[in-house]
Order: sequence, then structure tokens, then C-alpha cells
Amino acid sequence: MSKEVRELHPAELWNHFADLNAVPRPSKMEERVIQFAKDFGESLGLETMEDEVGNVIIKKPATIGMEDRQTIIMQSHLDMVHQKNNDTNFDFQTQGIEMIIQKDWVKANGTTLGADNGIGVAAIMAVLSSKDLAHPAIEALFTIDEETGMTGAMGLKGGVLSGTILLNLDTEEDTDLTIGCAGGIDVTTTGNYSTQEIPTNYTGFTLTVNGLQGGHSGMEIHKGLGNANKLMNRMLWTLNNACSLIIHEIEGGGLRNAIPRESNSKIAIANKDLAVANETIAKLTSELKAEHSNTDKNLNVELKETGSFSIGLANAFQSQLLNSVYACPVGIYRMSSDIEDLVQTSNNLARVLVKDGKYSIMCLTRGSVDTEKMDHANALKACFSLLNGETEFSGTYPGWEPKPTSAIITLMEDLYQMLFNEKPHVNACHAGLECGILGTHYPDVQMISFGPNIRGAHSPDEMVQITSVQKFWRYLLETLKRIPKK
Repeated sequence: MSKEVRELHPAELWNHFADLNAVPRPSKMEERVIQFAKDFGESLGLETMEDEVGNVIIKKPATIGMEDRQTIIMQSHLDMVHQKNNDTNFDFQTQGIEMIIQKDWVKANGTTLGADNGIGVAAIMAVLSSKDLAHPAIEALFTIDEETGMTGAMGLKGGVLSGTILLNLDTEEDTDLTIGCAGGIDVTTTGNYSTQEIPTNYTGFTLTVNGLQGGHSGMEIHKGLGNANKLMNRMLWTLNNACSLIIHEIEGGGLRNAIPRESNSKIAIANKDLAVANETIAKLTSELKAEHSNTDKNLNVELKETGSFSIGLANAFQSQLLNSVYACPVGIYRMSSDIEDLVQTSNNLARVLVKDGKYSIMCLTRGSVDTEKMDHANALKACFSLLNGETEFSGTYPGWEPKPTSAIITLMEDLYQMLFNEKPHVNACHAGLECGILGTHYPDVQMISFGPNIRGAHSPDEMVQITSVQKFWRYLLETLKRIPKK
């Protein structure tokens, strides 16, 4: 299907996107895509370097007549979120993304597409490889590990770049000009738990919650999408209070920045309570489907009898676990009082793993105000103190403070209105963009973020709109022509 994608307009961008998507590029394992980017720059005869953390920087001189313009930093990240549907047979480590076209959209066959942020990377590659596009001097910055820690942006040294304007190509609405973003912090609770033997008069089951929409835990946190970990816990908590239940294990969710779509638990129910358990699950399933009828129409709950389990959670720990996860806040904590419709602080309960005597609970807390972000993280720590485990904070990164009067923002706002006969939506977002971190290394650089329409990022439903990519490409090229003089 990549052949059909390569024939889309603009061909130079889509061909680079297809080349990129042939390279496995999960966060934390970017060796192949780093080499891909370096080989690309060197093949063009451009100054190419890899810094000490793995970021790739490619520099291209200004085209004739643009030498007196300010140098532009064009920035996107090389890594992508690897997620697939349970019934999709796909190996991210060895296979390239299988792309398909559906009307005006490009998506993948049961996996994430990598348009986040592959379209941005491809656009930069198209500018670097062009022979007839007008542009000032370009410093292309391809960062690594944006999706799981932003360690590439954090590890970038000051003084490596000389550009005065940074164009971050990592926004997912083509009407938006993003000029600020939230910071984030990873909250992880781990520990051991005691077990008990499961009596022989219990029957083993697998309880599954799936079919949820999932999505980006920053950009889509305001949509009220179902969180599989919370819904599973609600099922288990209710069962635990209605009948004799012993949990064998729980596994739900995956990456911190993805709203969890699926959760599975293995449980044992006393034979005398099987009728009550079935009634309870049927009632809860009906309630959950009604509550999520607008956001998660394919929500599915399934209870399937399996072989018996010999070991389960001790009763005291089981109650503590279910109460802690029940109390864990998910979604919006507070909206901004300064910027209309901006989520200020939120939390995503990303992963719950309880298995073989150990448990791990992973959250990603985001916030535009660092003090409130930390307050929310501390609230989570207090919540999970019920488990007597250890809660660690890690991967913290700063937000990006909006500067709406910057010259590049004014230029691009006016240009958008001239090209498309409407005003853009100049905003701050709740996602964690790298601009906040890059701004600590280069505080005097003006920054703005924009991109084409992408839907369902971080989920197998991810797709990018073809006509929006065309609009984005036109806007980018016109912006490069109008960069101010030094």
C-alpha cells in the first residue's frame, strides 16, 4: 500500500514519509532511525551530526537571495508510539508500517501510523532534499524519545544551534498555531504483595474490558474517553463487594501517554456466588455502555470461564489495591482560568500490572502550572500510600510559556489569514511538546508549533488527513519565504 501513498501530493513529502515508516522506530530503541536520518543528510552532502544523546542535526545553507534572512530551526521527533490491536499480527521490531488509504485519510492496518511525528519529519526531509524551494538557512533538529521521556530534547546542548526561530511541526489540528504547552511528570508506584491459595470450590475466569477508543492522554484528555484501567477496577471493586472474589492477576494499558483501551484480569469466584457475579457484571456492563455511548461505542466486557488458578491476592491487599485505584483521579483535574478551553492539570492512569507477587501502577500527570502539577502528583502519591509500596517521580519536564507577541507568531497568524481567509486558532495545548525543554537551552529563540490534522494519535485508529497535509505543506513553504531578515 505504500506505493499508493507515494503517489499522493505533495509527492516529495509522502515519499519521505513512506521511507521513514519502513524503519522500526519505537521510543528508547531509535538506533535504526537515527542511522536512517544520518544517512539521509550525508547522501545530500549536507553537514550532518549526531549529538551525544542521539539527536540528529542536519544543516542546509539558504537558497540564493535568502542569505540575509534569519536562520530557522525546523524540529520534529523521530520516535513513534507502537500500539496495535490485540487481533493484529504485527512485529514492530521487524516490520514497516502497513499504510492504507481510506478516502481523504491515510491510516495503518491495525497499528499506529506514526504520523505523530513522522509527517513533521517527512516535511523537513522534503525541504532539505529540495532543489527549487526558497528558504533561509535551515537547521533541522530531529530529536529522539519524545514519546516516553523527551530525553532527546533534555540532552540537547546549548550552543549547537544558531537559529533564532524554531518551527516545531508537531501539532495535530491544521487550524491551530500552538504557542505554549503543558509540562509533565511520571508517577510510578511499585511493590510486592502477599498471596493466598485459592480454594477448590472457586471457578477461574478471564475478565476483559476492550473496544475503547483510546487516544492521546494530553490532546484528548478533555474528551471524557473511557479508561480501561478504571473501568476494569470498577468491575472488580463491585464484584469484590458483591461476592467472594480472589484476583489472580491484572494487566491493563501500556504507554503513559496513551489512554488505555484494554484491560484483562484473571479471577476466581466462589461457586456459590456465580449467579450473583454474572448478574453484577451484566448490570455493570449495561451501565458502562450507557455512560460511554457517545465516546466509546464499541466498549465490550467479556467474562470467560478458564482453567482454575491456584494462587491469588491476599484479601487485605486486594481490598487496598481496588480502593487505591478507585480513588486515583483520572482525566481533567482543573481547567485554566487564564486561557479559554485549556486543560490546566490532568492525570492518566496508564498501566496497571499485578502479577507474580509484584505490582506496578503507572500514571502521567500533566500541568501548565508546575506547582499545581506537583500538587496533583503528590495527591497520587498519597492515594497509593494505601498500598505501602514505593512511589517515585521521574521524567519531569517543563511547560512552554506562551509569548503571543513574538514576531513569528504575528507573521504566521497574518499569513494564515491571507492564505486561507480565516483566522487561525492561536492557543496553548495540554500535550507535552518539546518546545518547553528546548526553550531552557535556547531561551532567546522564538517558537511556534503547527501541523496537519491527525486523529487518534497513540492508538491503532491514528490517521492523517491527505488534504490537510497539502494545506500544511503550502503554509510551511509560504512561511519559509517570509522569514524576516537578520
